[in-house]
Amino acid sequence: MIRGRVKVDFQEGKPSATKIRTAKIYKNHTLFECKPITGRTHQIRVHLSHIGAPIACDEIYGGRPAYLSEIKKKFNLKKETEELPIIKRFALHAYSIEFKNTKGENVLFKAPYPKDFEVLVKQLEKNC
Repeated sequence: MIRGRVKVDFQEGKPSATKIRTAKIYKNHTLFECKPITGRTHQIRVHLSHIGAPIACDEIYGGRPAYLSEIKKKFNLKKETEELPIIKRFALHAYSIEFKNTKGENVLFKAPYPKDFEVLVKQLEKNC
């Protein structure tokens, strides 16, 4: 570990696995569906960074902030105004979780995108 950062280490690291599916490709971004098989610290963040696809706004693992000026053509920022990222946190969302309850039945919970994540996806859909 490097100052709070986890990395892939094939020699001494603990085994971990994540199924990654490309859900949608945009001009400079990709929406992935990730299903962690194991439960390691920062697992999805580490695996996406390792394959060269860090999460937007996850600067610890190589992600960059997502600015509207980089997505929208002919975007004009007002003079003397600092542009803020579209989303101010990692663009990571737990859409669903499924497990067996104490009766052995499968239980599935789904959560729609939070507003900030939805805004980012809509801007990507509209402009890319």
